[in-house]
Amino acid sequence: MDDASTLIDVKEYPDTEVQKNRVLTLEEWREKWVDGKIGFHQEQGHQLLKKHLDTFLKGENVLRVFFPLCGKAVEMKWFADRGHCVVGVEISELGIREFFTEQNLSYSEEPIMEIPGAKVFKSSSGNISLYCCNLFDLPRVNIGKFDRIWDRGALVAVNPGDRKCYTDIMLSLTRKGFRYLLAVLSYDPTKHPAQTVEERRNGWP
Repeated sequence: MDDASTLIDVKEYPDTEVQKNRVLTLEEWREKWVDGKIGFHQEQGHQLLKKHLDTFLKGENVLRVFFPLCGKAVEMKWFADRGHCVVGVEISELGIREFFTEQNLSYSEEPIMEIPGAKVFKSSSGNISLYCCNLFDLPRVNIGKFDRIWDRGALVAVNPGDRKCYTDIMLSLTRKGFRYLLAVLSYDPTKHPAQTVEERRNGWP
């Protein structure tokens, strides 16, 4: 994997207008956390990242790693335990609190002045900072640049109409020589009318 390259793990299904026009609101995402409908969460971490972790890190130390739509991904602690600085963004405050609780990490919280109603949660060790806000509001906060981005389905979860904006934000956060590891899924929603895209990911390895 060369610098600034993208590694894709993808299952192909026919693209349809239904998928292109899918819209899921922020409130619906919050409700999924409240209702425990988080099949996208992987308690043991993602196999793609495990497989390529050493290549992804390239033996470098004290990297800044960004987790878009981080949820309570256990991989955040993997990087922190290796001495890297982790920054994530997640709309669900419940998901963020569950991360710190389940990983047995003490933390503090403070308001984000640039975004009314938003908060940032910081581990007591100082190397994990999770922003509770809309990802598209993040450019209003100076969070710096990143050496690595681990996108475990965030691009999939973003509404299709917002993906260009999402991509622009991701590129704006990268340093020269960055590495971006991306896991994506394409599916045919006409074959799964009762399921949303993130629920389909529950069965994805």
